[in-house]
Amino acid sequence: MPSSRDLLAQLIAFPTVSRDSNLALIEFVRDYLADLGVACELDYNSTGSKANLFATIGPTERGGVLLSGHSDVVPVDGQTWTLPPFSLTERDGKLYGRGTADMKGFIACVLAAVPRFLDQPLRLPVHLAFSYDEEVGCLGVRSLLAELQQRPNKPVLCVIGEPTELKPVLGHKGKLAMRCQVQGAACHSAYAPQGVNAIEYAARLIGKLGEIGLRLKAVERQDKRFDPPYSTVQTGLISGGRALNIVPAECQFDFEVRALPSDDPQQVADELKAYAEAELLPQMRGVSAASAIAFQPLSAYPGLATDPHSQAAELLALLSGSRDFSTVAFGTEGGLFHQAGIPTVVCGPGSMEQGHKPDEFVSQQQLDGCDAMLMRLADWLQRDN
Repeated sequence: MPSSRDLLAQLIAFPTVSRDSNLALIEFVRDYLADLGVACELDYNSTGSKANLFATIGPTERGGVLLSGHSDVVPVDGQTWTLPPFSLTERDGKLYGRGTADMKGFIACVLAAVPRFLDQPLRLPVHLAFSYDEEVGCLGVRSLLAELQQRPNKPVLCVIGEPTELKPVLGHKGKLAMRCQVQGAACHSAYAPQGVNAIEYAARLIGKLGEIGLRLKAVERQDKRFDPPYSTVQTGLISGGRALNIVPAECQFDFEVRALPSDDPQQVADELKAYAEAELLPQMRGVSAASAIAFQPLSAYPGLATDPHSQAAELLALLSGSRDFSTVAFGTEGGLFHQAGIPTVVCGPGSMEQGHKPDEFVSQQQLDGCDAMLMRLADWLQRDN
């Protein structure tokens, strides 16, 4: 059977950037599993251009452990790669290519472990779940979870294989991304008071976000397990205006909230909306009745905070060989699994220090470590737990 390194080389060759289809990769995995006698379910998006894959090895009448990974990768556009991004290159024990760390390395290890899972009858099943569009808001996994929630035997644990250098992770922040569109009224800049300057009102909204962000930094709200130890707010994109001598009628900006699991990021958006309606819109409509401020959600996923004394944490400690539980700054699909009633942890090969960057890589040592972790899982699934 192919090794995790060989399988990674095949997975990297599929350029599954989120804007494009992932079907070629999913069909490769389906055929690989079918050759081993494992049946798969494919869950397609509304256009049929992308799919999630779900498979079960072992008895279906019990919950078991779910291994989850996303099939999509971020683009390479605008990045300076010295190596081909969609062809595996090995140098000095490092395996280069887009998605090697985030997170096809984990998927390759899972696929390489399937023969071991099949080698002896499992008392508890192992489930494989590979999703689409994680990089653009954890979109694809939601329909898969909706299906899982209808089943009588949900997994008792989910392992998200995002790159943590195989260190056991129990938590991460949640995220809310929003777009704000400000509609003002244009006029000649010589008569500025007769118009409604959309950029200036957008600036006041952005300033309000800054005030909210400062409150979120208060010491009593901090959680030292996270870095930074508080929820953050930032504006990442802004556009507006047509010429310097025209009062701008339109302005648009995108902002995000990275929230501690104990904070609700929607409260930030709600406070900003209340400020817009109570303070800004009356002033704007006093000049032009057509003025408006609209908010559009772009993406969101919940945070994750698994109890370090839970069964899920105990199993992760066994698999990883460490009880040094930590958190990560980046988000995962883990919060969605947790919301669906499936206890979730994060542990996978590679480091996010290399993820999303040119010449992304995972070390062979990390792949070997993940292979060993999955072998420990196979042994555990064969016991009478």
